[in-house]
Amino acid sequence: MAPLREIGRTGIMVTPIAMGCWPIAGVTSIDVTEANSLATLQAAVDHGINFFDTAYCYGYEGESEKLIAKALGSRRDQIVIASKGGIHWKDRVQQKDASAKTLQLECEESLRRLNTDRIDLHYLHAPDPNVPLTESAAALKGLLDSGKIRSVGASNFSLAQLAEFHAICPVSAYQPHYNMLQREIESSQLPWCIENNVSVMVYWPLLKGLLAGKLPRNFQFDPKDGRRKYPMFAGEQWDKNQDFLDLLRPLAEEANVPLAQLVLNWTIQRPGITVALCGAKRPDQIIDNAGTMNWQLTADKIARIDAAIATRGDVVSRGAVT
Repeated sequence: MAPLREIGRTGIMVTPIAMGCWPIAGVTSIDVTEANSLATLQAAVDHGINFFDTAYCYGYEGESEKLIAKALGSRRDQIVIASKGGIHWKDRVQQKDASAKTLQLECEESLRRLNTDRIDLHYLHAPDPNVPLTESAAALKGLLDSGKIRSVGASNFSLAQLAEFHAICPVSAYQPHYNMLQREIESSQLPWCIENNVSVMVYWPLLKGLLAGKLPRNFQFDPKDGRRKYPMFAGEQWDKNQDFLDLLRPLAEEANVPLAQLVLNWTIQRPGITVALCGAKRPDQIIDNAGTMNWQLTADKIARIDAAIATRGDVVSRGAVT
């Protein structure tokens, strides 16, 4: 099992593979059931994962946070919980509100849903264009000082926003999207995080399942599947991605691991990357991902993966708030 990694300078230790708890909210993922969600959360802990990432807006009524409490409440001291505030639902449309009052109220509601007395890592989910970033930072600093949260994170921030926020409230973790095909942070936020000892917790390490290699070229997406709206899942980009996966498959076979584990292992070995957040809605998915922590890619394999990425070429794609 891979050694635990520290969140910033907090002393809070987490596994390099975490369970992302957006899918169990059932908002964009299909075929989500409470029984499967509870079993997935339990399987994650049983297979060595101690870090769970959720948010106030994961679910129209906080379903994700409530499920964590139901599944893992008796194991609270074994796990580290990250949540986020500043985004909520109104008429099933996401709304940003990062005012001090709202961040305080949402944190308190998250604590109730999670049935806990503290949130280990609490992020501003995204900057609010209608609220000064300094106000949001001061609000989270207040929650930190009160003991309701143990550390502060920033999600979906630009480099300038990170620096501005950090000047008011110390940031221990930054959460962007990042994967083999979406590496924009390497030339901007990532060097800043390394310099300032800020942990980087990346979402979409498998690019919403694409890099797991289980979607064939002729895959037909369900009309309710949220991935249909992303360019990476259609047309020329889809074909290029399938060609890329064909380059990776022999490397996974040589290592005798599932393709998803190859991709995740590469990710958590990247300089400055602390944790890969793996969304899951069924036990088998999180068990496969947890297996990533039991082995390590060789330098030769990493070099061959990097060559495959170079062959794939530049990607024109945009992440979304998640």
